[in-house]
Parts: sequence; C-alpha cells; structure tokens
Amino acid sequence: MLKQSLQLKLGQSLTMTPQLQQAIRLLQMPTLELQQHISELLETNVMLEQEEPEEEVELTTSFTALDQTPVVDTYEPVEIEVVDQPWADRPGTGSDAGRAEDDEERERDVADERGESLREHLLDQLGLLGLAEEDLIVATAIVDVLNDDGYLTETLAEIGASLQPQIERDEEEIERVLLLVQLLEPVGIGARNLAECLTLQLARLDPSTPALSLARRIAADHLNLLAQRDLQPLRRALQVDDEELAAAVALVRACHPRPGSVISAARPEYIVPDVFVRRTDRGWAVELNPGTLPRVKVNQSYAGMLERGGAHALMRTQLQEARWLLKSLEIRNDTLLKVARAIVQRQNEFLLHGEEHMRPMILKDIASAIEMHESTISRVTSGKYLHTPRGVFELRYFFSSQVEGDDGQGTSSTAIRAKIRKLIRDEDPAAPLSDNRLAEILSEESIPVARRTVAKYREGLGIESSAERKRAGPR
Repeated sequence: MLKQSLQLKLGQSLTMTPQLQQAIRLLQMPTLELQQHISELLETNVMLEQEEPEEEVELTTSFTALDQTPVVDTYEPVEIEVVDQPWADRPGTGSDAGRAEDDEERERDVADERGESLREHLLDQLGLLGLAEEDLIVATAIVDVLNDDGYLTETLAEIGASLQPQIERDEEEIERVLLLVQLLEPVGIGARNLAECLTLQLARLDPSTPALSLARRIAADHLNLLAQRDLQPLRRALQVDDEELAAAVALVRACHPRPGSVISAARPEYIVPDVFVRRTDRGWAVELNPGTLPRVKVNQSYAGMLERGGAHALMRTQLQEARWLLKSLEIRNDTLLKVARAIVQRQNEFLLHGEEHMRPMILKDIASAIEMHESTISRVTSGKYLHTPRGVFELRYFFSSQVEGDDGQGTSSTAIRAKIRKLIRDEDPAAPLSDNRLAEILSEESIPVARRTVAKYREGLGIESSAERKRAGPR
C-alpha cells in the first residue's frame, strides 16, 4: 500500500509573465495590426487616452557611431545618425498624424475608392441599354459567366441550359445578346478567346487607321506566329513589306489581352514603412516613422483620482495594464530601431551600390550585434518595412544565405541573382549566355556556383533559357 507524504523542492524555471507575453505579442505585430489593437484598447481601457496633435514634441537628433558586427572581412565601420528620443517622453503618433517635415513635399497617391467589380460595372451599363426583360436576363447570365479577365467561360449552349425553364433561347438568340454585351466597356469584353478579344478591340478603331485590315488578319489567324516574336515567318505568310507589317503588329500589341482586369473591386494595398533611412553628411540617418507610432498615454486625471484614494479595483487594474502597454510599446520601438541600425550598418554597401553588393546575413548576425535572441530578431523583422533611397524593403529581405568563395569570402545569394540579371541584360542577343557560361563567369569572380544553381536563380528571376532568349530575339 502506497504511503502519502509531502515533499518540498527548490528549483528555477522560466515563467512567461503577462507583461512579457504582451511585449512579445506587440513586437511581432505589423503596423496596421498594432494600430487596430491600440484602437480596441482605447475603447475598453478608460485609463488610456489618445494624444492630441498639439501635444506632440519635436524629435531630437543624435549622432552615434555603432560598433561593427564582428565578422571576418575588410569592411570599415559605418557611422549611423540616429533620429531618436527616449520613448517614455515621446508622444506617439497615430495613422492620422502628420508625417515628418519633408513629408508635405512628397507626392501622395490617390486610391480608387469605388470598389466596383467587373460584374457591377457591366450590369450598370446594361441597365442603360433599354433591353427587353428577357434579353436583360440573358445578358445578365452572360455577364455572370465572365471571368476576371472578361472572357466567356461557358459555351452558348451551357448558358441556354442555365436559363431553362424560365427562358427558352437557342444559341443564335443568345449570340445576338452576346454581341450587345461585347459593345460594353471595357472594349474586348465577352470574348471567347484571345483572337476574338483582339478583333473586338481592333473593330473599334477608325477604319482609316493605317494597316488596320492587316492587323485584323493577324489577330484572327496568325497569333501563333506573332507569339514567336520572329516577324519573318509572319511577313512571308502575309506577303507584306516590313513597314506595313510593323504598323500592323504595333496595332495588335496595343490591344489589351485581359480587358476585364482593368476593372477590379480590390483596393490597392499600400506599404507603410516602419523605419526611414536617408543619407546625410555624417552617415546614414535612421529614424522610426512617426506616422506608425501609436499616440497613446495614461489618462492623468483618472490616475490622479486613484492616487488620492478610493477602492476602485477595476480602474487600478486598467491603470496597471495601461502602464504595461506603454512599457511594451517602448520596448518594441527600441528593439525595432536597434535592429534597423544593425541592418543598415551591415548593408552599407548595398545602400550605396545596389543588390550586387548585398552582404550575406542571417538572424544570428543581428542577434549577436545587439545582444538579443534570434527569436526576437525573427519577430521584429516580420512584416516590418524599411524605406531607403533604393526603395522600400521588408526587413527580412536583407537576410540571405551565402555561397563560400575561393578567396574565403562569402557572397549573398541576393548578390548572385543580381549579377546573373546584369550579365544577361548585357549579353549579345545573337549569342545569349548559357547557364554553363554564366557559372564559368561567376567562378572567374571567385563565386563558385554549379550550373543547376545558376538555372535555379535564373528561373526564380523569371528569365528564359538561352535558347528561348535567342529565339525571341532582341528585347
């Protein structure tokens, strides 16, 4: 029979406190998700309030030289100008806040807010044609089977079957309504194939347009020859001179092969950078985007009431949660800035000269540089973007594997892709470089890569093989 007893043991364990869990969660959140989370907290926690724009203070600028990440190479340390201020004293900014001083001079894009789908766009036009009720039903059925590119996805017989038993229409009657649909905008809508789509668009041109009849012949019967990009077989098939053929081909290529795609209900997605990097006389200036920082603070009126006494347990809990939130936001901002500074320091050559000078870098390199765990670097680089003079890049873009060179130096896979793209861009169109030749050229630059690796990188760049590039002719 087992005897029950009590035992006392001492030990150490790592516990995830609520504060730590919140800090980790906020660290991983992209900007839009973070702003939405803050908005929800403002509605549920009375101890939090929105900062007013007039309470915003001007950001101060400091200058520092960071220690270079310990690696074995000949790169010189890079000076980084940090636009910074203690986060506890800096009011945040929301998505509706003003940007930095020079942001007023930046061109602003205006999004199409209509949100109109292709179907809605076509039905609106059908309502203006004054069609008979049954014709309108048939036209609606035709519109319903158009894909996003504007092409008919079902046969006329299938459309007729879908109308039964409400309406009995044969294929000839349905095609009559289809011709009406094909008169709608955008031009070329309702086609059953590419040839018909291009023909519909060419039919809208002025009959006096030079080479129009020849362009119609090409669209109807010779698209396969046109797709080869070699105009000589096409010229022989049509028995025309080069000047007339060039004019006809220009008309065909001016047509839109996917007319329905110009009407989209999806709104464009814009990337809001979390960090700005710009070149100054003293080095690279790194600052967090003030337009992405949450503009929240503790409600001092309510906090003062609690300090003067009262047993408001709920409000005391919310006050503690508000302070934890501000502390977590401070940690998030500090960590993001540290990671961005470390990345800019290591990728100085990329910022100055482009992709071919991208240095190989992994999460461990940045983690060692700022003395944090790799998991923290992984979280902070997920969904965060860096605005540089060379464009906007996700922080993860700067991390890449490397190929060990003959000289003992590693080359980033991003740099290798850029070199391959440049070599192909500068090649002789009459004698394109094969994958083997590209591998040989890279090896001569102390970048030993196999032919299959070159082929993988080339295909990843969307570049055709040497045989296809030669057949396509000059680009």
